[in-house]
Amino acid sequence: MKNKPAYTISDLAKHFDLTPRTIRFYEAEGLLKPGRENNKRIYSERDLVRLKLILRGKRLGFSLAEIETTMELYDTQPNESAQLQFVLETIESHRLELQQKQLDIQNTLAEMDAVAKNVQRKLDAIEVKSRNRS
Repeated sequence: MKNKPAYTISDLAKHFDLTPRTIRFYEAEGLLKPGRENNKRIYSERDLVRLKLILRGKRLGFSLAEIETTMELYDTQPNESAQLQFVLETIESHRLELQQKQLDIQNTLAEMDAVAKNVQRKLDAIEVKSRNRS
């Protein structure tokens, strides 16, 4: 029987540039399920792939609940269509949210520019008055 790859928490932490605490957090959340050997965590290739998916999901703005749902769909569905559909819907939802935030930021920046110009005009007027009095 062929030996399957096994990783320690230190191996995964180094590979993904994470702290062991972060990995233990994902384990506590039920996203990773390492085996045990003499009270030592042993992570499989499956755990490595799941951790990669967790980190990708986090980069895309997925919540841990959304990441968990994605993984559960992957684990329970014989084909990937339900998982892929969920991922597409979640990405679209986050995309719309980010676009709204981007618009809000642009509007806030425009408002700041307008206020700054107004304040600068008032400041310039005060300086002109002050020079004329001198």
